[in-house]
Amino acid sequence: MAIPTLPPEAPLSRPKKKDRRDRILGELRLSPHVRTVDLAARFGVSSETIRRDVEALEAEGRLARAHGGVTVLPGGRPDLAQRLTQSLPERECIGRHVANLIAPGETLMIDAGSTTLQFARHLAFRQTPVTVVTNGLAIALAIGRGGAARVLMCPGDYLHGEEAVVGPETLDFLGRHAVDRCVIGAAGVDNMGVSEAVPGFAAVKRTMIGRSGAAVLLVDAGKFGRRHLESVSGFGRFGMIVSDGAPPDEIRDAIVREGGRMVKAVGA
Repeated sequence: MAIPTLPPEAPLSRPKKKDRRDRILGELRLSPHVRTVDLAARFGVSSETIRRDVEALEAEGRLARAHGGVTVLPGGRPDLAQRLTQSLPERECIGRHVANLIAPGETLMIDAGSTTLQFARHLAFRQTPVTVVTNGLAIALAIGRGGAARVLMCPGDYLHGEEAVVGPETLDFLGRHAVDRCVIGAAGVDNMGVSEAVPGFAAVKRTMIGRSGAAVLLVDAGKFGRRHLESVSGFGRFGMIVSDGAPPDEIRDAIVREGGRMVKAVGA
């Protein structure tokens, strides 16, 4: 069977690196295999530029090189909608536990993610009057539906699969606010610290941590032992790390050594 190719069309104006890489992933949502020569022609750049893009995306675990082109990864990282169905009882337990700790009147930053969304839903259910700054559209909608909170939505470049915004405008907006605490998730936690798989998310998390009086990390136990390309932080920045299970010994030792505080969600 012939490998499908991109339909011929005039090259687009040359996109910036981030936009170009997002578009490469977008092409893979339409076709399981795309030739690099077609990508170079589509974006009006050299084959060497596309090669660097592909190598960077492959290092992030977002695609694979094959047969003179790129292909989707079987079992690759699922998008937000898919992740919401995974480890749901554990995420709900974590979210409920942390929502119960939030006092009326607090100011919060909440980053986009499946576990933080469970936290947002429980916070809204409790009708806790808070002010929330977030880069997650799903987070903003969940908090907003509760009616008790004030929600400030970050501007930025929209990531379709994550229902989130990232980029310079997002970081600038976050930098203009200071809050009592941030509540963030993570794609991976190992003995080196917290890491992120989605491009742009690590910078958002670092900025939220820097603009908060305290930081809370929500992570289901399935994330322990995973390491992704972009580092977020060591454990010393977190006043509380909440999970549904205990981490492996080497991660627990690193948390203790760096001064972090590990908490197991009640009922998990």
